[in-house]
Amino acid sequence: MEELDPSRVSEAVVGDCESLEKKKAAIRNAGPAKFQVIADFDATLTQYWINGLRGQSSHGLLQQGNPEYDVKRHELFEYYHPLEFSPTIPIEEKAKLMEEWWEKTHSLLIEGGLTYDAIEKSVANVRIAFREGVIELFELLEERGVPVLIFSAGLADIIEEVLRQKLHRCFKNVKVISNRMVFDKDGNLVAFKGKTIHVLNKNEHALDMAAPVNDQLGGIDGPTDDNASVKKRTNVLLLGDHIGDLRMSDGLNYEARISVGFL
Repeated sequence: MEELDPSRVSEAVVGDCESLEKKKAAIRNAGPAKFQVIADFDATLTQYWINGLRGQSSHGLLQQGNPEYDVKRHELFEYYHPLEFSPTIPIEEKAKLMEEWWEKTHSLLIEGGLTYDAIEKSVANVRIAFREGVIELFELLEERGVPVLIFSAGLADIIEEVLRQKLHRCFKNVKVISNRMVFDKDGNLVAFKGKTIHVLNKNEHALDMAAPVNDQLGGIDGPTDDNASVKKRTNVLLLGDHIGDLRMSDGLNYEARISVGFL
Protein backbone atom coordinates (compact mmCIF):
# COMPACT_ATOMS: atom_id res chain seq x y z
CA MET A 1 0.00 0.00 0.00
CA GLU A 2 1.37 3.41 -0.97
CA GLU A 3 2.25 5.58 2.01
CA LEU A 4 0.19 8.77 2.33
CA ASP A 5 2.19 11.99 2.07
CA PRO A 6 0.98 14.05 5.07
CA SER A 7 1.93 17.33 3.35
CA ARG A 8 -0.71 16.72 0.67
CA VAL A 9 -3.67 16.10 2.95
CA SER A 10 -6.01 19.12 2.97
CA GLU A 11 -9.36 17.82 4.22
CA ALA A 12 -11.38 19.64 6.88
CA VAL A 13 -13.64 18.16 9.54
CA VAL A 14 -16.39 20.44 10.89
CA GLY A 15 -17.97 19.62 14.23
CA ASP A 16 -21.17 21.63 13.75
CA CYS A 17 -21.82 22.95 10.23
CA GLU A 18 -24.92 24.94 11.23
CA SER A 19 -23.06 26.69 14.05
CA LEU A 20 -20.14 27.46 11.75
CA GLU A 21 -22.40 29.09 9.17
CA LYS A 22 -24.06 31.22 11.87
CA LYS A 23 -20.67 32.38 13.15
CA LYS A 24 -19.48 33.20 9.63
CA ALA A 25 -22.62 35.24 9.00
CA ALA A 26 -22.25 37.12 12.29
CA ILE A 27 -18.59 37.93 11.59
CA ARG A 28 -19.38 39.00 8.03
CA ASN A 29 -22.27 41.25 9.14
CA ALA A 30 -20.17 42.94 11.84
CA GLY A 31 -17.44 43.76 9.31
CA PRO A 32 -13.63 43.96 9.52
CA ALA A 33 -13.65 46.62 12.24
CA LYS A 34 -14.84 43.98 14.77
CA PHE A 35 -12.60 41.17 13.50
CA GLN A 36 -9.15 39.86 14.48
CA VAL A 37 -7.10 36.75 13.76
CA ILE A 38 -5.22 34.97 16.55
CA ALA A 39 -2.71 32.38 15.35
CA ASP A 40 -0.12 30.04 16.76
CA PHE A 41 3.18 30.05 14.84
CA ASP A 42 4.93 26.65 14.80
CA ALA A 43 3.06 24.03 12.73
CA THR A 44 0.15 26.44 12.31
CA LEU A 45 1.44 29.27 10.14
CA THR A 46 4.43 27.08 9.26
CA GLN A 47 4.33 23.65 7.64
CA TYR A 48 4.58 20.54 9.81
CA TRP A 49 6.09 18.51 6.96
CA ILE A 50 8.67 19.87 4.49
CA ASN A 51 9.77 17.49 1.73
CA GLY A 52 8.93 14.51 3.93
CA LEU A 53 10.84 15.86 6.95
CA ARG A 54 9.49 17.42 10.13
CA GLY A 55 9.70 21.21 9.93
CA GLN A 56 11.71 22.85 12.69
CA SER A 57 10.16 24.97 15.44
CA SER A 58 11.25 28.45 16.53
CA HIS A 59 12.76 26.88 19.67
CA GLY A 60 14.15 23.79 17.96
CA LEU A 61 15.96 25.62 15.16
CA LEU A 62 18.21 27.54 17.52
CA GLN A 63 21.88 26.64 17.62
CA GLN A 64 23.34 28.98 20.19
CA GLY A 65 26.95 28.45 19.15
CA ASN A 66 27.78 26.49 22.29
CA PRO A 67 27.32 22.72 21.68
CA GLU A 68 27.36 21.93 25.40
CA TYR A 69 24.31 24.11 25.99
CA ASP A 70 22.54 22.90 22.87
CA VAL A 71 22.81 19.40 24.37
CA LYS A 72 21.54 20.61 27.76
CA ARG A 73 18.48 22.19 26.13
CA HIS A 74 17.79 18.99 24.21
CA GLU A 75 17.98 17.00 27.44
CA LEU A 76 15.32 19.28 28.93
CA PHE A 77 13.19 18.63 25.84
CA GLU A 78 13.56 14.86 26.24
CA TYR A 79 12.39 15.10 29.86
CA TYR A 80 9.57 17.65 29.66
CA HIS A 81 8.08 17.06 26.20
CA PRO A 82 6.37 13.76 27.17
CA LEU A 83 4.93 15.54 30.23
CA GLU A 84 3.41 18.22 27.98
CA PHE A 85 1.25 15.60 26.25
CA SER A 86 0.58 13.35 29.23
CA PRO A 87 -3.18 12.69 29.60
CA THR A 88 -2.86 11.90 33.32
CA ILE A 89 -1.23 15.09 34.66
CA PRO A 90 -3.78 17.67 35.92
CA ILE A 91 -3.72 20.92 33.95
CA GLU A 92 -2.62 23.04 36.93
CA GLU A 93 0.34 20.74 37.63
CA LYS A 94 1.20 20.57 33.94
CA ALA A 95 1.21 24.38 33.67
CA LYS A 96 3.76 24.55 36.51
CA LEU A 97 5.92 21.95 34.77
CA MET A 98 5.79 23.90 31.51
CA GLU A 99 6.81 27.13 33.24
CA GLU A 100 9.65 25.25 34.91
CA TRP A 101 10.81 23.88 31.53
CA TRP A 102 10.69 27.26 29.79
CA GLU A 103 12.51 29.08 32.57
CA LYS A 104 15.28 26.47 32.70
CA THR A 105 15.66 26.73 28.92
CA HIS A 106 15.81 30.53 29.03
CA SER A 107 18.46 30.35 31.77
CA LEU A 108 20.56 28.05 29.62
CA LEU A 109 20.32 30.46 26.68
CA ILE A 110 21.65 33.29 28.86
CA GLU A 111 24.28 31.17 30.62
CA GLY A 112 25.44 29.66 27.32
CA GLY A 113 26.12 33.05 25.79
CA LEU A 114 23.47 33.31 23.06
CA THR A 115 24.05 36.18 20.63
CA TYR A 116 21.76 37.75 18.05
CA ASP A 117 24.30 36.76 15.42
CA ALA A 118 23.65 33.10 16.34
CA ILE A 119 19.90 33.67 15.84
CA GLU A 120 20.45 35.13 12.38
CA LYS A 121 22.70 32.23 11.37
CA SER A 122 20.29 29.64 12.80
CA VAL A 123 17.34 31.07 10.85
CA ALA A 124 19.38 31.28 7.64
CA ASN A 125 19.94 27.52 7.79
CA VAL A 126 16.56 26.48 9.13
CA ARG A 127 14.07 24.00 7.67
CA ILE A 128 10.95 26.18 7.93
CA ALA A 129 8.35 27.03 5.30
CA PHE A 130 5.05 28.84 5.62
CA ARG A 131 1.79 27.10 4.79
CA GLU A 132 0.32 27.80 1.38
CA GLY A 133 -1.77 30.96 1.46
CA VAL A 134 -0.26 32.56 4.58
CA ILE A 135 1.25 35.52 2.75
CA GLU A 136 -1.95 36.09 0.79
CA LEU A 137 -3.95 35.94 4.04
CA PHE A 138 -1.66 38.49 5.71
CA GLU A 139 -1.94 40.78 2.67
CA LEU A 140 -5.75 40.57 2.63
CA LEU A 141 -6.03 41.25 6.36
CA GLU A 142 -3.57 44.15 6.13
CA GLU A 143 -5.63 45.65 3.30
CA ARG A 144 -8.78 45.38 5.44
CA GLY A 145 -7.08 46.72 8.57
CA VAL A 146 -7.57 43.46 10.49
CA PRO A 147 -4.92 42.73 13.15
CA VAL A 148 -3.11 39.38 13.27
CA LEU A 149 -1.86 38.37 16.71
CA ILE A 150 0.76 35.62 16.58
CA PHE A 151 0.75 33.94 19.99
CA SER A 152 3.69 31.63 20.49
CA ALA A 153 5.37 29.82 23.35
CA GLY A 154 8.57 30.15 21.34
CA LEU A 155 10.90 33.13 21.06
CA ALA A 156 9.65 36.42 19.61
CA ASP A 157 13.05 37.49 18.31
CA ILE A 158 13.43 34.23 16.37
CA ILE A 159 9.90 34.39 14.95
CA GLU A 160 10.50 37.96 13.77
CA GLU A 161 13.80 36.91 12.21
CA VAL A 162 12.00 34.06 10.39
CA LEU A 163 9.41 36.54 9.10
CA ARG A 164 12.20 38.87 8.02
CA GLN A 165 14.28 36.26 6.22
CA LYS A 166 11.53 34.07 4.75
CA LEU A 167 8.86 36.65 3.80
CA HIS A 168 11.25 39.52 2.99
CA ARG A 169 8.64 42.10 3.95
CA CYS A 170 6.69 43.41 6.93
CA PHE A 171 2.99 43.61 7.70
CA LYS A 172 1.90 46.59 9.76
CA ASN A 173 -1.09 44.68 11.17
CA VAL A 174 0.95 41.77 12.65
CA LYS A 175 2.01 41.52 16.29
CA VAL A 176 4.08 38.76 17.88
CA ILE A 177 3.16 37.87 21.46
CA SER A 178 5.91 35.58 22.67
CA ASN A 179 8.98 35.40 24.89
CA ARG A 180 11.06 38.47 24.08
CA MET A 181 14.80 38.70 24.64
CA VAL A 182 16.93 41.58 25.89
CA PHE A 183 20.36 42.01 24.28
CA ASP A 184 23.21 44.26 25.35
CA LYS A 185 24.96 46.68 22.99
CA ASP A 186 27.24 43.86 21.79
CA GLY A 187 24.32 41.60 20.86
CA ASN A 188 24.60 39.24 23.84
CA LEU A 189 21.45 37.89 25.48
CA VAL A 190 21.20 39.22 29.04
CA ALA A 191 17.54 38.72 30.06
CA PHE A 192 13.96 38.02 29.03
CA LYS A 193 11.13 40.57 29.26
CA GLY A 194 8.04 40.06 31.37
CA LYS A 195 6.19 36.89 32.21
CA THR A 196 7.19 33.55 30.72
CA ILE A 197 4.81 32.47 27.97
CA HIS A 198 4.51 28.69 27.56
CA VAL A 199 2.10 26.37 25.74
CA LEU A 200 -0.60 26.57 28.42
CA ASN A 201 -0.72 30.30 29.21
CA LYS A 202 -0.37 32.12 25.88
CA ASN A 203 -3.48 34.29 25.54
CA GLU A 204 -4.70 37.87 25.30
CA HIS A 205 -3.68 38.53 28.93
CA ALA A 206 -0.13 38.65 27.52
CA LEU A 207 -1.01 41.14 24.79
CA ASP A 208 0.57 44.09 26.59
CA MET A 209 3.98 42.39 26.26
CA ALA A 210 3.80 42.46 22.46
CA ALA A 211 5.83 44.67 20.16
CA PRO A 212 4.71 45.18 16.55
CA VAL A 213 6.68 43.22 13.98
CA ASN A 214 6.91 46.32 11.80
CA ASP A 215 8.85 48.13 14.53
CA GLN A 216 11.47 45.39 14.27
CA LEU A 217 11.47 45.23 10.46
CA GLY A 218 11.61 48.93 9.74
CA GLY A 219 7.98 49.39 8.70
CA ILE A 220 5.69 52.31 9.41
CA ASP A 221 5.67 53.84 12.84
CA GLY A 222 3.25 52.42 15.37
CA PRO A 223 0.81 49.49 15.24
CA THR A 224 -2.47 49.59 13.35
CA ASP A 225 -4.44 49.20 16.61
CA ASP A 226 -3.36 49.87 20.15
CA ASN A 227 -3.90 47.04 22.59
CA ALA A 228 -7.15 48.42 24.00
CA SER A 229 -8.79 48.66 20.58
CA VAL A 230 -7.59 45.19 19.62
CA LYS A 231 -9.36 43.82 22.68
CA LYS A 232 -12.58 45.44 21.45
CA ARG A 233 -12.47 43.28 18.32
CA THR A 234 -14.81 40.59 19.58
CA ASN A 235 -15.06 38.38 16.47
CA VAL A 236 -12.16 35.97 16.22
CA LEU A 237 -10.63 33.48 13.84
CA LEU A 238 -8.43 31.25 16.04
CA LEU A 239 -5.73 29.12 14.36
CA GLY A 240 -3.67 26.50 16.20
CA ASP A 241 -2.28 22.96 16.26
CA HIS A 242 -2.24 22.20 20.01
CA ILE A 243 -5.13 21.71 22.43
CA GLY A 244 -3.66 24.52 24.54
CA ASP A 245 -4.13 26.90 21.59
CA LEU A 246 -7.86 26.95 22.30
CA ARG A 247 -7.03 29.19 25.26
CA MET A 248 -5.32 31.87 23.16
CA SER A 249 -8.49 33.98 23.21
CA ASP A 250 -8.75 33.81 27.03
CA GLY A 251 -9.03 37.35 28.33
CA LEU A 252 -11.16 38.47 25.38
CA ASN A 253 -14.94 38.71 25.72
CA TYR A 254 -15.54 37.47 22.20
CA GLU A 255 -18.94 37.34 20.52
CA ALA A 256 -18.15 34.88 17.73
CA ARG A 257 -15.11 32.61 17.50
CA ILE A 258 -14.23 30.15 14.77
CA SER A 259 -11.48 27.74 15.91
CA VAL A 260 -9.39 25.90 13.33
CA GLY A 261 -6.98 23.14 14.39
CA PHE A 262 -4.23 21.85 12.09
CA LEU A 263 -3.55 18.15 12.69
